[in-house]
Amino acid sequence: MKITWLGQAGLMMETGGKILLIDPYLSDNVKNFEPKNYRRVPVDERFLAIKPDVIVITHNHLDHLDKETLKHYLTDEASCLVLAPNGGWQELRMFGGNSNYVLFNTGTTWTEGGIVFRAVKAEHSDPYAIGVIITAEGKNYYITGDTLYNEAVFASLPDMPLEAVFLPINGVGNNMNATDAAIFANRTGAKHAVPYHVGMFDSIDPNTFSAPNKIIPEIYREITFKQEETL
Repeated sequence: MKITWLGQAGLMMETGGKILLIDPYLSDNVKNFEPKNYRRVPVDERFLAIKPDVIVITHNHLDHLDKETLKHYLTDEASCLVLAPNGGWQELRMFGGNSNYVLFNTGTTWTEGGIVFRAVKAEHSDPYAIGVIITAEGKNYYITGDTLYNEAVFASLPDMPLEAVFLPINGVGNNMNATDAAIFANRTGAKHAVPYHVGMFDSIDPNTFSAPNKIIPEIYREITFKQEETL
């Protein structure tokens, strides 16, 4: 599994010859509605030219469901699996074409090409917001989406070991701050904790995230997970 951070909450995952995108934000669209939230990192247009096999959208907010980005992928010629919860799903299926738009609410599981996608709860201002656990190559990766620390989130998680958890730490817009995110990450039991949702609209230092198993990502670079030493 190769995982690249695209900035904000965007991830690209490559496995088994397939490309998965989660919440790609590769425009400056948010600035048009919230001028203070202008893009502080240039768009790397290489990522607009890829042809994803699967797109997962966790909720219907502009920096997660960005039509200016998605129009590059959801063309009339594309044949893409698109997973999104209600609200986001209603918006996305207007792209039409040959793509398959699947309603992906909390509790839903979808299997595609040996990859399993499980929608879990997120506690956010969009009531349909989800996180997603992606199982591939025998490992489970939990992308929380935008969320607060909430007991209902943990109640929705399946009992399975997690290779990594990706979680917001910016502490505004109904997201966890770095302190709560570290507690959240520890509670999941994930081997690795990757903070995100910083650096695009703010100058937050991701190193304020204090989880001992943290991996600080670099935008547009592969995230390298440390391998456990064998005795």
